[in-house]
Amino acid sequence: MTAFSAVNIRSLGLTEYSETFEEMKNFTKLRTSDTVDEIWFTEHHPVFTQGIAGKKEHILVPGEIPIVQSDRGGQVTYHGPGQVMGYLLFDLRRQKISVRELVFKIEQSIICTLRELAIDGERLIGAPGIYVDSKKIASLGLRVSRGCSYHGLSLNVNMDLEPFQRINPCGLTNIGVTQISDLVASPVHQIEELLLKAIGDEFGFSSFHKLGNSRVSLF
Repeated sequence: MTAFSAVNIRSLGLTEYSETFEEMKNFTKLRTSDTVDEIWFTEHHPVFTQGIAGKKEHILVPGEIPIVQSDRGGQVTYHGPGQVMGYLLFDLRRQKISVRELVFKIEQSIICTLRELAIDGERLIGAPGIYVDSKKIASLGLRVSRGCSYHGLSLNVNMDLEPFQRINPCGLTNIGVTQISDLVASPVHQIEELLLKAIGDEFGFSSFHKLGNSRVSLF
C-alpha cells in the first residue's frame, strides 16, 4: 500500500459550490511537486452541478435551485446542507496511484464509514456510487489535471432529499435516493470524522494536519 506521508485537512463549513470549485481549480493549477495533499470537508448551499458529460434532459424541473457547470466527470447531481462533501486533492503521480485505484479506494472508504454505523453499503454494476438497499446514498465525481485529482465524493447524511426528484441523479432514471438519517441518527460532524478515519485507513495516511475552517490562501 502506498502511504501518503502527510495530508492537510480543511473543514470549511457551509459554502457556495462555485467558490469552492474555483478554489479547487486554483489549488490544483498552482500546486507544485512539494505541495502537501489536502482533503476538504464542506456542505454546500443548494445547487445542481452538471458534469462534463452531462445531458440537459436529466435536469427535469430545477426551479429556484441554481445549476452550475462543473468540470468533474459524470452527470447531474444535487448538493445541499446536510450532505458531507469530501474533496480529495491528491498528487496521484507522486503517490503512484491510478485513477481506477483512486475511485475504488474512495468507494471503499464510504462503505467502511457506513459499516461503522451498521449500514450495509454496496456498489452496483453500471451505476457508479454507493447504494443501500438499491438506493443511492453517495456519489463520486472526479477530475485529474497534471496528474493531480480534485473534486471527490458526496455522502447524504441528514438533508432535504426533495431536490433529487427534480433531476435524474447521475443520469439514472430507475434509482431512488436515501440518506444516513433515514437509517440511524448521526450528526454531520461525526460522519466527517468517521469518513476521515476510513480514508486514512484506506490510503495509508501517516499523519493529518487539521487546518480547521481556514479558507485556501496558500498562494
